[in-house]
Amino acid sequence: MNPNPHVAVVGATGAVGVEMIKTLEQRNFPVGKLTLLASARSVGKKLKFRGHDIAITELTKDSFKGIDIALFSAGGSISKEFAPIATKAGCVVVDNSSAFRMDPTVPLVVPEINAADCAKHQGIIANPNCTTAITLMALYPLHQAFGVTRIFASSYQAVSGTGAKAIEELERQVDQIVKKQPVTKEVYPHQIAFNVLPQVDSFLDTGYTKEEMKMENEGRKIMHHPNFRASVTCVRVPVYRAHSVAVSAEFAKPVTVEAARAVLKQAPGLDVVDDPANKVYPMPLFTAEKYNCAVGRLRMDCALENGLCFWVSGDQLLKGAALNAVQIAEVLLK
Repeated sequence: MNPNPHVAVVGATGAVGVEMIKTLEQRNFPVGKLTLLASARSVGKKLKFRGHDIAITELTKDSFKGIDIALFSAGGSISKEFAPIATKAGCVVVDNSSAFRMDPTVPLVVPEINAADCAKHQGIIANPNCTTAITLMALYPLHQAFGVTRIFASSYQAVSGTGAKAIEELERQVDQIVKKQPVTKEVYPHQIAFNVLPQVDSFLDTGYTKEEMKMENEGRKIMHHPNFRASVTCVRVPVYRAHSVAVSAEFAKPVTVEAARAVLKQAPGLDVVDDPANKVYPMPLFTAEKYNCAVGRLRMDCALENGLCFWVSGDQLLKGAALNAVQIAEVLLK
């Protein structure tokens, strides 16, 4: 790999694409050249990188010649079409969509957990689902110490997980309600302002949504834990940025709050924010725009054997997407 790689961001104008560009700059990733790719309608727009304006170019079959690493965040159909074209051109793809996550030939990586899996790539490495990534930042260190068998979890997912239009929808609806105007909706099936929606993604025959099953399926693959079980309810909440997850985890070995806290304090990419007596616990308002996830509300689970409850919060545009992708690119350079 070129030590100063030519990097492309596919879907550069989207919420995650913009964060990818910022993250490359903030982490001083040794970008030799940056190419920004998006659909035809974004051509002519410019985005700043290291103080320079870079014009968006249209994503085509010929976009990947000479590119070393491509960070994709343009949706599953674009990834399915263009990632194989990019790999044929000699480029390594880090894909943020769900297109390749469960493909047995594609590593699914959270660098703090399974960076070594990157070495097995055949041209594509997948970024996990944002809620899964944030949950595993706290769950995996506990799994290493105590052996997780199953979890029950509920997510509290920010609207920016859906994209820029969802942020606009929440802003618009709050304004409409304050002004006592009729509420209009385009992105979500129901009003999101001052409401919570117990649906993220589409429903499966089981009654779970696709998003809810990602925790179990992707968790098994990332943790190399084929028997891991996760029963999850994913909920969209009227928060702009950063997802939170309430987790009840059951372990094979006995666990105490003190032992769990000691383990979590050593975990990379995670801050322990846990002083309930002083009303200190992780909140999306404070984890937004931060690289680290935060864990708190640690307590023994009163309904499970060897059970521990915790609350984890993290920026789903960063650790759940852009930051994780850039960290994978950093692993590739090593």
